[in-house]
Amino acid sequence: MDTVPNLRHLSALAEAGHSGSISSAARSVHLSQSAVTQGLSGIERMLGAELFNRTTSGVFPTAAGRVYLERVERGLAWLKQLEREAAGRGGQQGLRRLLTATQLRALITVVNTGSFSHAANQLGLSQPTVQRAARELETVSGHELFRRSPFGVEPTWRARQMARYANLAFDEIRQGFDEVRSLAGDKLVASLAVGSLPLARTRMVPQAVSRLLQVYPETRVKIIDGPYDEQLHALLHAQIHMIVGALRHPLPSPDIRQEVLFDDPLYIVVRPGHPLLAKRRASARELSQLDWIAPREQTPARKAFSHFFQREKLTPPEHVIECSSLVAIRSLLQDTDRAALLPARQVEVDVKAGLLAVMPTPLAGTTRAIGITTRSGWKPTTVQARFIELLHDFPTRRG
Repeated sequence: MDTVPNLRHLSALAEAGHSGSISSAARSVHLSQSAVTQGLSGIERMLGAELFNRTTSGVFPTAAGRVYLERVERGLAWLKQLEREAAGRGGQQGLRRLLTATQLRALITVVNTGSFSHAANQLGLSQPTVQRAARELETVSGHELFRRSPFGVEPTWRARQMARYANLAFDEIRQGFDEVRSLAGDKLVASLAVGSLPLARTRMVPQAVSRLLQVYPETRVKIIDGPYDEQLHALLHAQIHMIVGALRHPLPSPDIRQEVLFDDPLYIVVRPGHPLLAKRRASARELSQLDWIAPREQTPARKAFSHFFQREKLTPPEHVIECSSLVAIRSLLQDTDRAALLPARQVEVDVKAGLLAVMPTPLAGTTRAIGITTRSGWKPTTVQARFIELLHDFPTRRG
């Protein structure tokens, strides 16, 4: 079910909530009073809940109405941001009152896929329908949004920004749908999309998800892995709700906030029987001569790896294998005398199985902050807030 109703009806709903009057709402969105009444009734049917108590003196939000109105207003605020973005350099003023959900869905999907045909397949529409919606949006916005390229369609920078704000608006409205349905005791509506970085994806996020599903068994869960930059993009475009893992300093975007859960040091990980294990403590020079599997460039772990050697007045090892896949790291370590720098908790299962071994003390100065990254101003649903509580409950002690 599409949980994003007609945008003019949503604007009318917000105005009715403020003014307590259907006629005032109708004037605000330039629709007839009967059209607004029908539109609001349609939204209520979609939600399965009454949003207003209707009296002779006006309309007043119900408990469900107050919940949904807050989300709708947050969503409309993002559409105002979209309008401000489009208004630059001769764009259409008052754009948000001209937009349709179909146009914005086309915008988002074409930006994501770089192709009208792929967008049409994803939306379940014909390619001409998607192209028409995209071109209509160019007309009403007053901007060229898409250019033909040898590889398909190239969205302009403004198209990407507008798509981001549309995504954020739609996400708020969908969150409102979930909250209203949950208010009615319907467990089939909760959603959670988590970006999981290497440490978190081994035990932390899976354990928290398992515990969450014991309480909310019908929650729709997505766990997304991949490089941090891809996850940050997904977060800023409302494609995921949070990122769990090593925090970044300085902040890579002013539009995010970070919450520390615990500090976690890095350990040297090798195969069982590795010569290094016979030493109580290896010198920095001995470590510099090892063949290493190192974290990716620009990650907190890689920076800690390099800073360790720099503090010892040594050049960080250059001929390293960059790898973030624990499966690949395990195989590389088992077959060679290489060493890897990893959180001890990330390889606990492998150590207990006798597949890998960990030096007894962490590498000095490699502690990183592990936590949760969300969008600034993001408001979690009840289910998402509970998941964050479960992440806080995750044991931080090694072993």
